[in-house]
Amino acid sequence: MKQITRRSVLAGATLIPATAIRSAAQTVPEMALLEAAVDRIIPPDHLGPGAKDCGATGYVAPLLDQPLRDGLASIDSEARAKFGKPFVELPAANQDEVLTAIETKARPFFNRLRQLTLEGTFGDPSYGGNRAFAGWDLIRYPGPRLAVSPEEQKLRDPIKPVRRSAGHGH
Repeated sequence: MKQITRRSVLAGATLIPATAIRSAAQTVPEMALLEAAVDRIIPPDHLGPGAKDCGATGYVAPLLDQPLRDGLASIDSEARAKFGKPFVELPAANQDEVLTAIETKARPFFNRLRQLTLEGTFGDPSYGGNRAFAGWDLIRYPGPRLAVSPEEQKLRDPIKPVRRSAGHGH
C-alpha cells in the first residue's frame, strides 16, 4: 500500500484561487444586477465611461458577502414593487428612483456599495477594477510617480500618463 504524504496529496491537487471560488458562487442574474447598479452610481456620459466600463464590477464581485447579496436582492425587490420588473430591465430614470429609495431605506448597504464602486472605478488597477486605466483617464490622474520633474510641476499642460499601477508589477 502506497503511503499518503503531504507531497502526494498536493501533487495531485488542483489549486484554485480563492477569488475564483468566490466568483463561481455568484449567479449570472446577481452579476447583471451588480453591474447595472454600479453603472447607475457612476453612469457613463459625454465625458467618459461609467463604473461598468471602468471595470468596477470586477473589483466589487469578489467582495460580495451575504450583506451585499441581501442588499442587491433588496434593490431588485424594490424595482419589482415599484415598477413590476427586475432592476436590470428598467430604464435609467427608474433605476435611479429605485437606488434613491434604497439609499434611504438601507443606507449602510448603499454607502458600502457606493464606496466599493468608487474604489473599483478609480482605485489602482492591480486590485481588479479601473480597467485599462479608464477611471484614471476620467479624472485625469496620470498614475503614481516616484519623481516629478520641475517642468511637470508647472501643470500648464496635461500630465503625461504613466500607465503603470503601484502594485503587483502592472
